[in-house]
Amino acid sequence: MPANTQQPRRVAAMTVAMRVAEELGCDVGKEVGYSVRFEDVTSPSTRIKFLTDGMLIRELMSDPDLTRYSVVMVDEAHERSISTDLLLGLLKRVQQRRPDLRIVVSSATIQAEEFHTYFNRDEGTDEGANSVGEPVSDEPKAKSPDRSNIIILEGRTHPVDVFYLEDEAENYVDKAVDTVFDIHAREPDGDILVFFSGRDEIESALQAIADRHGELEVRGRTLMPLPLYAGLSTEQQMLIFDKTPQGMRKVVFATNIAEASVTIDGVVYVVDCGFSKLRVFDATTGIESLSKLPISKASALQRTGRAGRICPGKCFRLYAEQTFQALLETTVPELQRSNLAPALLQLKALGVENLVRFDFLSPPPSKAMARALELLFSLGALDGDANLTQPLGTRMAELPVEPMMAKTLLSATDFGCLDEILSIAAMTSLDGAVWFYRDGEESKMKHARARFAAQEGDHLTLYNVYQAFTTAGDRGLKFCRENYLNFKSMQKAVSIRNQLRRNIQLLGVGVVNPPSALPNCRDPSTKANNVRKCLTSGYFSHAARMQADGTFRNVKGNTTLWPHPNSLMFNIKADWVIYHEAVETADKIFLRDVTAIEKEWLAQYAPHMYKIHRPVLG
Repeated sequence: MPANTQQPRRVAAMTVAMRVAEELGCDVGKEVGYSVRFEDVTSPSTRIKFLTDGMLIRELMSDPDLTRYSVVMVDEAHERSISTDLLLGLLKRVQQRRPDLRIVVSSATIQAEEFHTYFNRDEGTDEGANSVGEPVSDEPKAKSPDRSNIIILEGRTHPVDVFYLEDEAENYVDKAVDTVFDIHAREPDGDILVFFSGRDEIESALQAIADRHGELEVRGRTLMPLPLYAGLSTEQQMLIFDKTPQGMRKVVFATNIAEASVTIDGVVYVVDCGFSKLRVFDATTGIESLSKLPISKASALQRTGRAGRICPGKCFRLYAEQTFQALLETTVPELQRSNLAPALLQLKALGVENLVRFDFLSPPPSKAMARALELLFSLGALDGDANLTQPLGTRMAELPVEPMMAKTLLSATDFGCLDEILSIAAMTSLDGAVWFYRDGEESKMKHARARFAAQEGDHLTLYNVYQAFTTAGDRGLKFCRENYLNFKSMQKAVSIRNQLRRNIQLLGVGVVNPPSALPNCRDPSTKANNVRKCLTSGYFSHAARMQADGTFRNVKGNTTLWPHPNSLMFNIKADWVIYHEAVETADKIFLRDVTAIEKEWLAQYAPHMYKIHRPVLG
């Protein structure tokens, strides 16, 4: 029976599997394998399997008792992602049925007592704390013997000297770049790891490094900058693990993906900006945005520890010491600041009857729970009694996409556009990593993108890109270079689409309606309308109306929204639109992947949420 180690990110799962396979002298996929979203590299001979927490939750759907595993190790539990918290609650349920299952919860900065108390408390899965943390019963219960133990292992990390700024930096990106060059000029050998909050800051830093090319070589050592963020292809991400060439000093500009789950050999110096981007859900407006927030003390310690892996190191915190002291002890659990619809749909599919009584490690806000249940009900995944609908709700839970896209995919056959929606679903799964350009080439990239532009908006433009790439066949790489497309991302889109098609076919809904059901469905304009109607049937809750100044207002919450500069809707007028997601910056909330729709479609495909009020004449 294999052991199972969970890692919260796909890069971590893949790299750790490769390292362990190397140490055991086997090929990845044999005795040691990994499983991440849209990619499974295992075999019947696999004994140790590394996978993301989300993938293990999906395995619970088909194997509720995890009979294939004897040990489950949940690493980096301090990060408190939604999937990690759900997994812990589900594993606690499994252990009640399988006392032989060993569960190991680990992290360098874990709040051990909190997890110890959680696994030892007597409340059953459905009789634990409710959604606002109130006990179900005040009846005293006899204390049970401890079912979990705390084991402390001394790490082998070396001491790290920590330095602070006397005053807060006006621009920490510029300050980080200055610090990198100071380290390069004054400090002994050793690579540098710089933590930023997101891709935009990383790209700004890379440009600043390029602008100071005259300072790259010092005492025979050349600075070699590399990015690391989620939007990069796997191959681009893996470059950071290559051994630093002789006569060079590697500097990796990373998001918090490098905070704990990824170890980069050779790092001696860490530069910490003190911020990270976290998803924050506003249950009132229904907008889930990416907000830049101060990190916690636990995250700061994790970042510092990256400098002491191979020898004594140094950490340069780009904030004052009093700022560090004022930070939260730990990051607010993702479950308490996110859209809960995907999580609640998974729990329903896993047989959790009463979501309010599920034994959460940290109960989510009741308002967010209510909003998520409302969305799932509006999508048809839950009935009026909050039970999973058949077959729609069950099928939605089986698809490895968020609920709105799942509903869109499952509606596509009714609109005669399954092939188009499959391609769109695959392209939107790339998280914006479609276009690729080097410094100074942005205008050329935008010109190339215009070749694929569909007047209806971004979703059909992404479909055009996918179609053109697959039509190119063996010329795919050259095609991508000519059109500033990320070749690896496009290959990934093909793989994702193939898997989604298999998922759809396994659910028995992969047959497209005959043309007779949709008059003129072969006509391009009608086909485009069908695609937009299908998108509306899933994303009706993400509807917004354009204002006279070119901004948008969402229906619920009356929030001002801006088309993203990379969206075609940045320069195209449309009365009503639906959008894939909203991304918040320092001063604006931008809409990404936007498509124009007709307001009548909202009332037609979501009559429980929309009605058209026509003025009464006379």
